Amino acid sequence: MKIILVNYRYFISGGPERYLFNIKGLLEKKGHIVIPFSIQHKSNLPCEYEKYFVSPTGHGDITYFSDIDKTRILDLGKSISRMFYSLEVRRNFKKLVSDTRPDIVYVIQYQNKLSPSFIGMAKSLNLPVIQRISDFGHICVNQLFYNYRLNSVCSLCLSGSKLNAVKYRCVYNSIIYSFIKIAALKFHEFLGITNKIDAFVVPSKFTSSKLSAFGIPESKLKNIPSFFADPGPGKGLLIEKIKYGDFALYIGRIEEEKGIMTMVRAFENTEMSLKVIGYSSKDYEFKVKDYLKDKIHKIEFLGRQSFEKIQEYLSDCAFTICPSQCYDNLPNSIIESFAFKKPVVCTNLGSLKEMVEHKRTGMLFEPLDYVQLRECCSFLFSNKDKLINMGKSGREMVDNEFSEINHYNSLISLFRKYTNKES
Repeated sequence: MKIILVNYRYFISGGPERYLFNIKGLLEKKGHIVIPFSIQHKSNLPCEYEKYFVSPTGHGDITYFSDIDKTRILDLGKSISRMFYSLEVRRNFKKLVSDTRPDIVYVIQYQNKLSPSFIGMAKSLNLPVIQRISDFGHICVNQLFYNYRLNSVCSLCLSGSKLNAVKYRCVYNSIIYSFIKIAALKFHEFLGITNKIDAFVVPSKFTSSKLSAFGIPESKLKNIPSFFADPGPGKGLLIEKIKYGDFALYIGRIEEEKGIMTMVRAFENTEMSLKVIGYSSKDYEFKVKDYLKDKIHKIEFLGRQSFEKIQEYLSDCAFTICPSQCYDNLPNSIIESFAFKKPVVCTNLGSLKEMVEHKRTGMLFEPLDYVQLRECCSFLFSNKDKLINMGKSGREMVDNEFSEINHYNSLISLFRKYTNKES
């Protein structure tokens, strides 16, 4: 089967890109031809199809909208226009389809940077389109169901008017940018984009419930959890090297909605050690470090790390923490923690409680409750036998619910439904 794989980045920036390269490798291992479609960028991995990639915003070094120099009117205009529609994307995609003759289009991320123009083109060429859902971008203007002004989860755009996003300045704390995003989503609704997508791959049941409430037919929603891409014996994950050290580990973005400050307060003024791997796109990390000045703590910020290096820390840590106060969508970090037989302490929120069973594969605490988080961490540090048993149960989940073969079989079965192809 020939599969066009669409994502607005062709380098690893976060969870969606990790999935992008994992699923690309898995599909190719199974004998399928994968044809990437993306945006040109200086950080892109080499790709034989890069001549079809669309032009970048700026000089190919911009990853986030917040990185754009707002005084460069052409860059700003190009970025905003792609939130709505792009003739270049449509044109390049048509050329790619004409030259490669694919069977199906599998979409990871496109909103804001690629525009949905390729979706209409795919349908005009009778190509089925499947989208994997990584966030709430079809419903919420900041894609997170998170209100920064109220410091809490928020579903006002699901149950009421999207103008609530202007009221609360949900995009970059700006009335203007929030209104632009509303206009883009309304334009996509006018184009009938979700109607043109044949099916949605949704990692969590919680996310499926939100999409269903938004009005997407349940018949289009296919719950397929993410998977752990095990490199195999001698290629990275060596079970015999796993040990349980004296520190907890956080892996992910350093942003307010990720519950970083709750985690920091839990470790502040204690003898417990915490290592933080990740980055901040909006300088939030500096606020956290400024808070910690002159305070007693054993918190170490390690910055962005390669997955090879992350594996070393996963091998050595006692457990990992996922303190999100937003609706995370089945995070890779939890699956990877389980793969290394490490339990996870996370909030009792959204899809996270689908993944972590309290005192079986980890521990749950209420969002923002740093005292409860501190108690969970203290319990695990003080009960190594129970910690190890929780980690083993997590690994069992990886081998069953989050395995490569389960994900592949479910995904390829969905592809065959819309292509009538057996190979």
